Amino acid sequence: MPRRTLIGMLTPSSNTALEPITTMMLAGLPEVTAHFGRFRVRTIALSDAALGQFDRANILAAADLLADAELHAIAWNGTSSSWLGFGTDETLCRELTATTGIPAGTSVLAINEILRLTGARDIAFVTPYTDDVQARIDANYAQAGFRVVAEQHLGLSHNFSFSEVTPEAIAGMVRAVARARPQAIIPLCTNLKAAPLVEALEAETGIPIYDSIATAVWKCLKLAGVDTRRVRGWGRLFQEVQ
Repeated sequence: MPRRTLIGMLTPSSNTALEPITTMMLAGLPEVTAHFGRFRVRTIALSDAALGQFDRANILAAADLLADAELHAIAWNGTSSSWLGFGTDETLCRELTATTGIPAGTSVLAINEILRLTGARDIAFVTPYTDDVQARIDANYAQAGFRVVAEQHLGLSHNFSFSEVTPEAIAGMVRAVARARPQAIIPLCTNLKAAPLVEALEAETGIPIYDSIATAVWKCLKLAGVDTRRVRGWGRLFQEVQ
């Protein structure tokens, strides 16, 4: 049997989607296991209190405990830098590795890497977020040279509520943005249960869909030296983007 490969995911405390979905995603890789560390995140908003939840000290404290599991890779499995600015994740990755000695990535930086590797510039978002958070996300991606050709968001701020959005609602949002014919659709929220729908919706729309839970898994597998093509049934990302 191959050596064990241990990947760590830093997780918002109120998230109930990413842990079971990540575990299901890795089910076909018996030597790979995911391990989770939480820090407090309850609200997604642009208020000082909500933004303060993502203070790096909180994340690094969770990472310090998680690192005791002797991980091969670690990721912030969350999307906060999409509205805080991508530099926050770049700094976080440097500090995670400096603190723990473990190669680090994030959901959002992985999305951006995937978009660069595939050449996708016209993109569409599906999120649960409020108007102002979504506007900040769109602006950050526009500043980075992408064109947001469509988006659907639900106007929610209570993080727990994101996991209760139904598959039917998520699929409807994906179909709506697909009408703009983006080069990639991004369900952006690691507490949104979009990943299990990706393969069927890609077949239906003909458009690659890069879910933010999946991108964190993809990046951790790459950092750990695991062939991502072994992940089957979760969309084109794992099969086509190397």
